Amino acid sequence: MDKVDQYRAFVKTLITRYASEDSSSQDVDVELVLDVEHDHYQWMNVGWEGLNRIYRCIVHLDIKDGKVWLQQNLTDRNPAEELVEMGVAREDIVLGLHPPYKRPYTDYGVA
Repeated sequence: MDKVDQYRAFVKTLITRYASEDSSSQDVDVELVLDVEHDHYQWMNVGWEGLNRIYRCIVHLDIKDGKVWLQQNLTDRNPAEELVEMGVAREDIVLGLHPPYKRPYTDYGVA
């Protein structure tokens, strides 16, 4: 298995586990978007809470140029560290949710 295929498996495992632990109400659907062809992976909440529309991307990961990009994280977890523990190289994780000028000061890749 090449590196990108391995990263895809890690990302799918991580995001699926996160979504399976979602405790949203019965009127809010937990949706997983696992686009392997374009390497976009999202955990979404979609539905209604009373009169309020819920359309929220909780976690969004992409794989671009052989690196895992963390684009969104609305959890109290650290998916980047969990990916490192799974076997993703630190330099192959980019915190896309931080502006480019801050990325060199993280423990992860820059792009």
